[in-house]
Formats: sequence, structure tokens, C-alpha cells
Amino acid sequence: MLLISLLALPLGPGAQGEGSGLTPADAVSGLVVIFCAVRAARAGQRPLTRTAYIVLGLPVLAVAVAALGADSASNSLQGLARYYQIFVLVPAAVLLLVRDRGDFRLVGRALVGLGLWQGSIGVYQYLTGTGASYAGEDVRAVGTFGATDVMGMSTVVAYGLICAVALALGGGTPRARLTALACALGLLVPLALSFSRGAWIATAVACVLQIVLAGLRRATRLFAVGAAAAVVLVGGFGVGTSMLQERLSSITQVTATPDQSVTDRYTMWAAAIGMWEEHPATGVGLKNFPAYRDSHASIALSAGSDVAGAGATFRRQPLLSPHNMYLLVLSEQGLLGLCAMAGSWAALLVCGLRRLATAHRRARGLDCALLACGLLTWQLIDFAYADIGGPSTVLTAVVLGLAAWWALAPAAVDETPAAAGAAAGAEEVAAGR
Repeated sequence: MLLISLLALPLGPGAQGEGSGLTPADAVSGLVVIFCAVRAARAGQRPLTRTAYIVLGLPVLAVAVAALGADSASNSLQGLARYYQIFVLVPAAVLLLVRDRGDFRLVGRALVGLGLWQGSIGVYQYLTGTGASYAGEDVRAVGTFGATDVMGMSTVVAYGLICAVALALGGGTPRARLTALACALGLLVPLALSFSRGAWIATAVACVLQIVLAGLRRATRLFAVGAAAAVVLVGGFGVGTSMLQERLSSITQVTATPDQSVTDRYTMWAAAIGMWEEHPATGVGLKNFPAYRDSHASIALSAGSDVAGAGATFRRQPLLSPHNMYLLVLSEQGLLGLCAMAGSWAALLVCGLRRLATAHRRARGLDCALLACGLLTWQLIDFAYADIGGPSTVLTAVVLGLAAWWALAPAAVDETPAAAGAAAGAEEVAAGR
């Protein structure tokens, strides 16, 4: 909870943007990992199940191999620590610290609260013209993350919206469900004002999946109501500014008349594929994408993206990653890294969906199932448009940890911690045999 609450605080200039230094949330995540390690050592027992070790441990070897190919010891250690933090250690810590579905829901509500806080700041920035620069105006909602991390607020708001949708669909008292629904509707506004096309697409797909998984009959009714509301708001009242409508329509124009940001992204994607073709097995090494970028990118790549507004002076921010997590892993870690990372995420999704079916049959824990599967789906889709970097990245680790808890923890299907301990003990006995 402390880790999530720290992301509500304004960040100093040195902690913003890609390639930034250590943030308070990163420091707390390290302390959480150390706490879990000390507790496990004192207990003298294996803290995770065998399946959890395998799924969360898949990236360990691949990242270590890629670290050997880094162009400096500093890049090797920094890259190794970052990947282990986000994809192995913090998710494992979340898996260990969440005791039952009550704790799980509490973390989900905390994400909703963080989204509402950052979203309210973003809406204020849009209304007062104090946001990040977009189309020549300082109107882009970025929350406390600043102009150098324009994806930060949209990520936090999207997480909160997905959690709210899950809590609204999954059960609880009517009052709690209405409150969650109101939060979800409120978070749509800052998400729209973030002007983040990738976040829009990922959120739409994740929410549609949540609604369908909650029940086909309910999904039919909700989709009908949503379509009618969209027709009335957009067609009847003309809701949506011209900038918002232009940004929305640009999603269908990425191959016909792409803007410079899309051209840059395509160029970096092609550069990443070129790096992989030259080093197919293990890639070019951790944090080596910037060093190989210019030798593989075409002249269509611009010098960088414009950064201004939200308290930042105008400057050009260099493009140091392909803004696609899959291609970043492929270029720097090769097929070995991509198979390990994507295999771990796919295993979490498959196990999570299997337990969602169990939640349907038992008629309990559906909100937790929808929350975990929705967040993981959002993350896997967003990875096609973004990669790790910036202060909000630590939340990615928390989301993966929540998905891991639902997919792998015995307490996800057995409500009480005692039942979880009994199930873990049974697996220990089986492993001993």
C-alpha cells in the first residue's frame, strides 16, 4: 500500500522520464523484497509453490545471459536489476504478501484511488492549460508524472478503471458495486484526456473481456446500453473536443497518413527487428538498443520527441527504446529472452483464466478473477505500444504480482489463509515424495 501511495506524490525533475534514477517507490519495492527474503529465510520453508518458482523464474536465466552481452558493467548491472525487479522479485513479493482475497481487493481499491487522484490532477491540467504540450497547447493530462513520462498517468488511470470495472461486475453489496461503477465512469475522462492511443486500445479490449467473462447475458445488456449512450453523447450532444476526436480518428490512419510519432515508432520497430536478425539467439545485450539504433534505423527516424509543459521547459527527448516491450526484449535478449518472458506471462494468463472458471462455478471470488485477468490482459496489450521506463514502471511489477497471486496462490481459490497454508503444505509433501 505504501508503494502505491508513493506514486501519488509529485516527483522531482531527476526522477521523471525514461532512464530515470531511483524513485521512492523503487526504494520501497526493494525494501519489500528484502523483507520477504528475510522472512522466508527465518521460516526455513520454501515460500512459493513449485509452479510459482517455474513461472516467475523463467526470465531469470535469459536476462542473465543477455546481461553478459551488455557493452559495460554498469549497463549489465542496471539492466539485470531492473528486469529482476519488475518481472521476478516484486511480483514474487506481492504473491507472498497478499494473504487472501480481502487483501487482494484492498490492493485493487488502492489502485482505483491512485487512478482517481492522478486523474483528477490530469483533468485540472487540461482545464487550466497546465498539462504537457500537445498540438501546440499545454492540455495533455499527465498527472504528477510530468511531460517526460506522458504514459505514466494514462497507465495508472487505466489500472484503476480496470479494477473498478472488476469490482462493479464481480459481486459485493449493491452500494459497493454502484460506487465502483461511478469510479469507472469517472476515470474515463482523464483516460481520454491523456491522448494515449495505446492506453485507449488496451483499456477497451480489457474491459470488453471483463464484461464477457462476467457473463454473456449481462454482457449483451451492457453492450447495448453502452452503444446507446455513445450514440446519445457523441451523436446527440457532440461530446468530445476536436483534438480528442482527431486523436481517436488517427488510430485508423496509422498506415495511411501516420504522424511523426507513428513514423518514429515504426522505424524503431524495424530497427529492433534488424538487431534481432543479426543476433537471433541472445540479442545485442541488455540496455544496448540505443547503441545499435542508428546503425539499424532509416533516415525517417527523427532526432527525438518534443517535451514541454507541465512545469518542464521545451527540449528534445531522445528515442532510446522501440516503445514495444516484445521487440525490446527480442532485440536485446533474442529468442531466448522473448520465449522466457512471454512464456511466463502466457502461463500466468492461462492459469488465471482456469481459476476464473473455478470462481464462476463456486460463485465466489469473481471480482478478483476479473481484476487479475483484466490487468494482465491490459498489460500484455499495452506492451505492444510501450515498454518499461519511468516512475510508473514499478506498478507494472505490482500488476504482475496480482496476476501471479490469482493464478498461482492456493489462497486465491481457498478463502482463508489457513486453507492456503494447508494447500501449500500438501504441495511440499508431494514435492518431497
